[in-house]
Amino acid sequence: MVQGKKFILQNQFEGLPKASDVKLIEEELPALKNGEFLCETVYLSVDPYQRAHRMNIGDTILGHQVAKIIESKSSRFPPGRHIVGYYGWKTHHIYEESVVAAMALPPWLIPEDYNDIPLHYFLGVLGIPGISAYFGLLKIAQPKYGETVVVTGAAGAVGSVVGQMAKIKGCRTIGVVGTDLKGEWITNDLGFDGYINYKKDNFAGALKELAPKGVDCYYDNVGGEISSQIIKQMNVYGRISVCGAISGYNDVEDSKATSIQYYMVFRQLKMEGFLVPRFAKRFLEAIKDIAKWVREGRIKSRETVTKGFENTFQAFVDMLEGKNTGKAIIEL
Repeated sequence: MVQGKKFILQNQFEGLPKASDVKLIEEELPALKNGEFLCETVYLSVDPYQRAHRMNIGDTILGHQVAKIIESKSSRFPPGRHIVGYYGWKTHHIYEESVVAAMALPPWLIPEDYNDIPLHYFLGVLGIPGISAYFGLLKIAQPKYGETVVVTGAAGAVGSVVGQMAKIKGCRTIGVVGTDLKGEWITNDLGFDGYINYKKDNFAGALKELAPKGVDCYYDNVGGEISSQIIKQMNVYGRISVCGAISGYNDVEDSKATSIQYYMVFRQLKMEGFLVPRFAKRFLEAIKDIAKWVREGRIKSRETVTKGFENTFQAFVDMLEGKNTGKAIIEL
């Protein structure tokens, strides 16, 4: 028998999540049956979508992790290999081989020829954030050489990768961030052409200065009034890829923003939201391309690491408050 720990939902989140909303409990896992394999978490992910998804009281808080298979009665998932799984804030989990194939986001083995890449990258630049950046930008927004791309949440796990991919495609890239320190990181280290600090700058004026010819592609991670202001400065046939709306996740009531319908119609804009499981069968396509860019030094990664499973909830709240730079992860 293996003794594990997990966080469950104790109260529905209202506003910014509170420590009393979750509970850390222990659980005893049963002996393995044929076709099953036991995973032990190595790194755990905290992400904005975990605040947006509705869960039931008593549910394990959802989320991704990199885990090591420590025991197996499945020939497909041998001991010693690492997987990227989606079983929530747990230290241990048992998968059943026949159930895996039917999952919307099934666990997948990290290829052995990726041993030169740090494991925690598979929760960030080579994980769901990087994959979201890849499909949201390249398949939905479809930036063309020489166009101007704006990304909000630009110093976060998704936005920082979006901006670097846009530069790879030959675009002028502008990031929206919450501090000058983050802005300096994305411009000096990641190659963004400019940034706007939405907390201090005159947003509309700063965007006009950085994108005098207008915006062609907008990758939206935050929603709200900032998004309305960007859409007002978009060019005819502009494309908007909506990945998230973190600015409103902690709001008790629906937030209000300037109407965008006039600009959508008369600029003939295309706006499309997406959930990354839609591309689940193509994940390895994205990982292959991103890994190539990482190895070439064309995409850089940065993580905010919190050590200790018991600190997962606080790291989650810190991420929602924008205290992380790059990917927020927990090292067990």
